[in-house]
Amino acid sequence: MKAYMWAVVSLIIAVSASAASADPWNVAMDANLTFTQNAYSDNWTGGEAGAISWVFNSNSLFEKQISPKLHTKNTLKLSFGQTHNQEIDTKNWLSPVKSTDLIDFETVFRVTIGSFVEPYFGGRIESQLLDASDPSMDRYFNPAKITESAGIAKVLIKSETQEWTARLGAGTRQLINRDVLDAVTLERETQTSYDAGMIFDSEFKKSMAEGQFTINSKLTVYHAEYYSEKDELAGLPEEDYWKYPDINWENIFTANITKYLMVNLYMQLLYDKQIDKGGRFKQTLALGLTYKIL
Repeated sequence: MKAYMWAVVSLIIAVSASAASADPWNVAMDANLTFTQNAYSDNWTGGEAGAISWVFNSNSLFEKQISPKLHTKNTLKLSFGQTHNQEIDTKNWLSPVKSTDLIDFETVFRVTIGSFVEPYFGGRIESQLLDASDPSMDRYFNPAKITESAGIAKVLIKSETQEWTARLGAGTRQLINRDVLDAVTLERETQTSYDAGMIFDSEFKKSMAEGQFTINSKLTVYHAEYYSEKDELAGLPEEDYWKYPDINWENIFTANITKYLMVNLYMQLLYDKQIDKGGRFKQTLALGLTYKIL
């Protein structure tokens, strides 16, 4: 709860402090919706069944030099999609299945003192709209992973068409999982765990052909030095898994075919040995409608 409050307070500070600066906000917001559908008559042979699939994506940026010595950058990524399938024999529509789900908000404050590297502090909240892992209960905005970090930052490239920044610091993470069902007592409880360690972030963005093509790449590597649940894992085969670095590498390629038509390719590589010994990969290719709000 403290971390949630910290993130909200940080955002309020950024907005309040902006009144003292003449520099305008750099705001960029775009959203896109993709939709596919197929249907068959009741007497169709061959085993096919109808399906409807849709995905909504939104990316927002709020950036400002709020004072001569303080810069803030806030990003928000939202994504949600479902697939509706038709039962082959009865042709009845089954309950929708979630295909993608993401809520990712990050705020970073950088102290712009003009040195080779500059101090920064920031926070990030990662969650999802609908947690459908428990068949008996839908949980919204769950689980939540909250990361706070502070250290040094470096702007490696900064121009009108591309930007590359890197950050290295100390970080803490909290994982909150609400209303977890105990298989023995059948009671629900909120499970929390936290760790602390070193964190590295690299963000790269490039625009080409006057904004018709954009590439966004973000790499986060987190190495824990302390874990609150390490005593419970003592003696188990996975007792040291928390010590391995966690990697999150996201890449988004967007091509605007026309003003309202775009192609979006999203690729994500995750590695967390506590969840799986191998890396996890996610890829989404979408062709659909897009709209730049600002």
